[in-house]
Amino acid sequence: LNAKTHHIAIASITIFTLNAIALLVFPAVGHLLHLTQEQFGFWSALAIHDTSSVVGATMQYGKEALEVGTTVKLARALWIVPVTAFISLFVANRHHHHKSGQRKLVVRVPWFIPGFLMAAAIVALFPALHGPGAFLKELSTGIMITTLFLIGANLTRDKLRELGFKPVLMGICLWLFLSVLWGGLIYSGVVHCVR
Repeated sequence: LNAKTHHIAIASITIFTLNAIALLVFPAVGHLLHLTQEQFGFWSALAIHDTSSVVGATMQYGKEALEVGTTVKLARALWIVPVTAFISLFVANRHHHHKSGQRKLVVRVPWFIPGFLMAAAIVALFPALHGPGAFLKELSTGIMITTLFLIGANLTRDKLRELGFKPVLMGICLWLFLSVLWGGLIYSGVVHCVR
């Protein structure tokens, strides 16, 4: 999609801020609504963006909530594969072939997805690698935070002014809408976790 670094930075900052809020707000709302652990795990997995934030929120709620939340969130994360494949094939990087004038499609492989799937398969197949896998996860989290910090440090007032508050407001509105929608559907029993 050829997004600029300051666009990525503002999107990432918005998402991480909302994840931090969810860690505090979701368990309180779940208790207020008397959600079962299964309902809370399902709601968290559908409404919170980041897997670690889902784990953090559901861990506060109970063991069953943690199991359901983690399982559903990981299944939801697998949708990254077809979505990015679709974007690669039908949206990104289309240009005309210089000689024939025909359209040529350039497909870029988002290497983090095969890498993620290979790492998950290796750790699942070889339980002895859980320790090194956890270390690599912590290391990758640290590298990602450092990268986001460096991208964020590149944000100037001019770039923030250029972006405006609209992208942040849109992120907040989408998060609130989806949180309330999924919460309402799960609370009313219209949507439920099938085991």
